Amino acid sequence: MFATEVIQQAELEAAHCWEADDEAPRRPAMTEFRRRLRFHQAKWREAHGHPIGSQPIAPRNDGKPVRPVGSRLPLDYARDTGANFVTVAALDAAKTRTSQVERHQSFDHQRLWADLLWSPTLAFNMFGDLAADLALADRAVHAWWPDTPGTVVEVRLAHSPGRLDPAYINSLRAFDAAFVLALEDGTHGIVGVDTKYHEWAKPEIPKPSNLTRYLEVAETAGIFARGALDSVKGRSTLAVMWLEHLLLLSMLQHASGAWSRGRYVVVHPAGNEDVAGACGRYRDLLAEQSTFSSVTIEELLDTSVLPSETTSVLRERYVPG
Repeated sequence: MFATEVIQQAELEAAHCWEADDEAPRRPAMTEFRRRLRFHQAKWREAHGHPIGSQPIAPRNDGKPVRPVGSRLPLDYARDTGANFVTVAALDAAKTRTSQVERHQSFDHQRLWADLLWSPTLAFNMFGDLAADLALADRAVHAWWPDTPGTVVEVRLAHSPGRLDPAYINSLRAFDAAFVLALEDGTHGIVGVDTKYHEWAKPEIPKPSNLTRYLEVAETAGIFARGALDSVKGRSTLAVMWLEHLLLLSMLQHASGAWSRGRYVVVHPAGNEDVAGACGRYRDLLAEQSTFSSVTIEELLDTSVLPSETTSVLRERYVPG
């Protein structure tokens, strides 16, 4: 459970954690939650003896102001030590992934290494052990989603099947993690995961020039309730969730026929009411829900499928209270 006490401004300022960006407009509870997560990460950093980072993450000698940020690490230190990663396997997965380049990838290397709140880093920490051990990955996937078919044969991190590829959704959208499954009929399945941590449900607008393709994928899938697409094709708090779900659906519709089963999963802290609420609202748009689900970080850890040491350090790092 997340602690519920309000952290006072003076305490946040002393920890270099008073950030205007943490305010979720007209949602004071979400604002407090975001501040609490930032403060928790700063205290985790201090407890482990790591130095404080800054804004900007990589300062330049150009005379522009630089200020300390408690929830960050100095970039050079972060790269040299891998301190943002809580297990050897997570760090190895990050090194492997950052040594590769997927076509048209958009990848914030600075935040991955130095921002303690960065959700893609959470994905490496959460699933790094699984990337290193496919038998463990298979046990984990079937413990977390028991109706998943097939056998896990690959774990991909920060992955898209095809960025800016019109055969998918012609977008830069990607999964934070993807579990590739070998199925009995020779095709593959996919569990695409989006990790959320400090994020709030910020309204977004799907790219108008891609809207025809988005609607084509959605209508072909045949899983949305009548009238549901009207609520996501414009500005909404569900836009990102819809587009990432469409990425998975487009894989199932790909002309190659390589992908026959799939699920898009949102992973978030139990205390993130914004993301939890968005998942609930998105689920209401679906007449058929087998390709979408959500789960909390705590629920994944409670299965005890990950190594006990990994579970312990993940709780310490990501679950205040």
